[in-house]
Amino acid sequence: MSEHPDAGAQFARVAAELRGTAFRDDIVVREIPAPQGLAPFSLALAADVRPNDHGDSVYGTGRFVLLHDPEGPSAWGGPWRIVTFAQAPLEPEIGTDPLLADVTWSWLVDALDSRDAGYHSASGTSTKTLSKGFGSLASEGDGAQIELRSSWTPEEPFRPHVEAWAELVGMLAGLPPGSENIAVFGARKAGRD
Repeated sequence: MSEHPDAGAQFARVAAELRGTAFRDDIVVREIPAPQGLAPFSLALAADVRPNDHGDSVYGTGRFVLLHDPEGPSAWGGPWRIVTFAQAPLEPEIGTDPLLADVTWSWLVDALDSRDAGYHSASGTSTKTLSKGFGSLASEGDGAQIELRSSWTPEEPFRPHVEAWAELVGMLAGLPPGSENIAVFGARKAGRD
């Protein structure tokens, strides 16, 4: 780290930029402890869509982690890396759509592109899960969930990247851009705990 004496100050500037981001009213974003050991500098955020009084969301949730390693790991292709997670429950009929995983990835790419968030070396997985309750859980019925795990190497500025991630979290939860304070019908299997 002695070869990069300004790395801490640079990370602090970027972290302040992300902490100063304004999000739509129905997505609550808070800072959480960052994972340790992935990079010399890291910042982690959590998002919950329309959380209840206990902070839980039946609509969807996500995580955003900004990593900074001044040495620029070769796998990253640069000194910065963003790692994200987003998940939301679905109606079982939507969960069986064969294009769901592809659409989920395209929402992330579209959100990044719409904000002119420069990036490269993107990777990720989109996972859809179908479930059926049995025994004492039979009353829960059928359920489905979509989950996207992704990472990419960002280019500055960084705020458009966190805004794109928040848009993705909202989209997975059924809240398209511009739908703040509009009622959501059901919670897409909200009864499942």
